[in-house]
Amino acid sequence: MLLHGTDALKEAAAAGHALAGFVAYNLETVQGITAAAEEAGRPVVIQAGSSPFKHAGREALMRLALDAAARSVAPLGVHLDHSRDLDEITACLEAGYTSVMVDGSHLPFAENIALTKEAVRRARDHGAWVEAELGALPGDEDVSTDAVAQAAAMTDPQQAAEFVAATGVDTLAVAVGNVHGFTKHPVRLDLERLAAIHQSVPVPLVLHGASGLPVEELHGALARGVSKVNVNAELRRAYLEAVRVTLPSALPGSDVVSLWAAGRDAVRDAALEVIGRLSPPHRGGKRMT
Repeated sequence: MLLHGTDALKEAAAAGHALAGFVAYNLETVQGITAAAEEAGRPVVIQAGSSPFKHAGREALMRLALDAAARSVAPLGVHLDHSRDLDEITACLEAGYTSVMVDGSHLPFAENIALTKEAVRRARDHGAWVEAELGALPGDEDVSTDAVAQAAAMTDPQQAAEFVAATGVDTLAVAVGNVHGFTKHPVRLDLERLAAIHQSVPVPLVLHGASGLPVEELHGALARGVSKVNVNAELRRAYLEAVRVTLPSALPGSDVVSLWAAGRDAVRDAALEVIGRLSPPHRGGKRMT
């Protein structure tokens, strides 16, 4: 079933856990994510966005994700991730996406506000919610590059308050030491900064780049207002490793189906593991400030 509105995000924030946002590239990753949500019995967000469109094609991937979500017994949002194109945002909204991310983080502050306000206006006409980003998150969305976070590019709590008030955005993705993809450099979140942002804005926070993040760092973020966590690299690695292991037995018979099935099941298992990590060790514990 399609997951509409921000109630699930707000409930997650109140309970100290988070929804998983998983990037989908093709049929098998959509199927694996959907299967994980159904097995876990938890709401999940399928992120069929700008970067995967380059591989699968926008129309094809949109339809795959929306059809899977509509047919599933699990509550599944379908989300446009990291879009800088208002026409693309409009196309996804018209197709039935339940949320969109407008990414103006590369723009000057005033231009980011202007772009985000227009995305919010368009989304309201379609009953969808909007995620925006403030601060610069290093790394590549599709390839792990050993990115390193820079303090100067992190989200400023005072700017975050001004940004949310000016745009009316529903959720805010923040840069607090997180990076896209796996990295050999230890990732340590600036939890003090994150707590200050949480105190400054009235909307749920989103943490991108959570693949490989130490669980204590992750739970620290959940306790400080993060109610959606994006994971991509862990699913990519699981898919590729399953293909690598299966390939020798598949080659003699040109058995591509076994490769696809192995990749799909590996994505499901990796997604289930992530969903499990997004529950804090002590439900109902006091929120951190």
